[in-house]
Amino acid sequence: MASSIPRPRTIMKSSIIAINPSFPFLHFLPPSPLTALLFSPRKNPKSLHLCTNFSTTLLLFSLSLLFSITFLLGIFLLGFLRSYQNSPLPCSVSSSPEFFAASLSSMSSSSLLDKEEGVPRLSYSAMVPLPAHGLSGNLSEPEREFWQQPDGDGYRPCLDFSIGYRKASAEISKEKKRYLMVVASGGLNQQRNQIVDAVVIARILEASLVLPILQVNLIWGDESEFSDIFDVEHFKKTLQADVRVVSTIPSSHLMLRQPIHSKIPRDITPNWIHSRFFNQLNKDGLLILKGLDSKLTKNLPPDLQKLKCKVAFHALRFAAPIRELGEQLAKRMWIEGPYIALHLRLEKDVWVRTGCQTGLGPEFDRVIAKVRESEPEFLTGSLNMSHTQRKLAGLCPLNAFEMARFLKALGAPKSTRIYNAGGEPFGGSRAMQPLISEYPNLVTKEMLARQGELARFANKSSALAAIDYIVCLSSDVFVPSHGGNMGRALQGHRAYVGHRKFIKPNKRAMLPFFEDTTISEAELSSVVKELHAKSLGQPELRNYRRERDVIAYPVPECLCQKP
Repeated sequence: MASSIPRPRTIMKSSIIAINPSFPFLHFLPPSPLTALLFSPRKNPKSLHLCTNFSTTLLLFSLSLLFSITFLLGIFLLGFLRSYQNSPLPCSVSSSPEFFAASLSSMSSSSLLDKEEGVPRLSYSAMVPLPAHGLSGNLSEPEREFWQQPDGDGYRPCLDFSIGYRKASAEISKEKKRYLMVVASGGLNQQRNQIVDAVVIARILEASLVLPILQVNLIWGDESEFSDIFDVEHFKKTLQADVRVVSTIPSSHLMLRQPIHSKIPRDITPNWIHSRFFNQLNKDGLLILKGLDSKLTKNLPPDLQKLKCKVAFHALRFAAPIRELGEQLAKRMWIEGPYIALHLRLEKDVWVRTGCQTGLGPEFDRVIAKVRESEPEFLTGSLNMSHTQRKLAGLCPLNAFEMARFLKALGAPKSTRIYNAGGEPFGGSRAMQPLISEYPNLVTKEMLARQGELARFANKSSALAAIDYIVCLSSDVFVPSHGGNMGRALQGHRAYVGHRKFIKPNKRAMLPFFEDTTISEAELSSVVKELHAKSLGQPELRNYRRERDVIAYPVPECLCQKP
């Protein structure tokens, strides 16, 4: 370290300091002969008596320069140590979460919370991944291309709320007359979306938000409560400048026959919500909403879009036991080098809902068809399409064989470590065999965890999904096999923390080439790379498209271009 410190005379010759006195670090220096020399106007040399004061001036100049170098070095070392004090990692890293922390620390002071008073700053509250690995070692050109992280184009987090929003916050954050309660259903990431929307609706109605109730999941039998999955105190403190969050309803607001509003239309706007519920809420003091999934419009005012990002990427931090195990598993993957995280959707219920064939043969397809016939309400795919039509339309998840071909065509090395975040595949090991044959270093959380580590989360599907989420967030490359809430959540989260590589398979364009038996592997690789050249995690504008949620596409409302 000492050998890298430049000598004082080298600093004096620096063109940056000599030519550009506005160099940012110099504004932090104390008054000294150096700063006076840089910032004072030039004087007539004839009027200066340099000879009589030369020794004194030179001494003061040298001392000031030494102090300045020490000051700047101290700032650098403090920042470096602070970034890595909680995670001692190897030295093979080329980039780190410093990008994210520096971005958030540059937000306006109005959007930051005081850590010294027990309230986390936004720059400390977000869930940040481990650093992406550098491109080192004997990598072929296709391998380098595969692991190369996208350019963020200067987009960084910018949750700077408007003056009007901040003024209104003074009263809204202290509201004690109106209370909103929300029942969130579905799996983990579906519930996360509804919790985000619940905070926004509470803000629109100027109401206190009661901690959302997580409805018992009938498919997986998970009875987890909010506090089992999320850090309650962190949630409250992070949002205390936006919405008042309480754990329970005051006894004065309990009613014997409180109606539950569940028939909510799609694409509802802030004006609709206010006109429909505000007067009733003002009268009753309590409003209960259920069935919020995908009901709130995606095109909200900028402040509310920023609030959604604040909830999703900052406030909804997982509970400590989940977070600690998830981070441990992520480090076990990370320490071995760069890794891919896959979200393979091969579960039985996925095949039932999509109306697609499993790729495992007639025996397995008959089982799925029988379940689908007995419970047709589960089918979400188009009823008037054949299995083949659904597949070529991109409505089916990639199976293990197709995922293996996809990764190989993109240039993923055969030795790559892969983390599979999917649930138990229908067909068991047979369903996974084509992928394992091509990429043998495939692991799951059950394989990574040590004896007893997962025991406390047995039959807790939401907690297990949260652990998967953490490991996927830190992966160098993330690939979902089929849309879904987790894929969209990670797409936006990875963009928000530094545009980590995210590859969304273009199934509609790609699968016809998979069906073509005349195409060579080299030709297929060229086609697949070309189809995905512009969808590898680069900043992608939401552009106010109705179906695009700011949580998946945080540019430009939550990520801004800064020099």
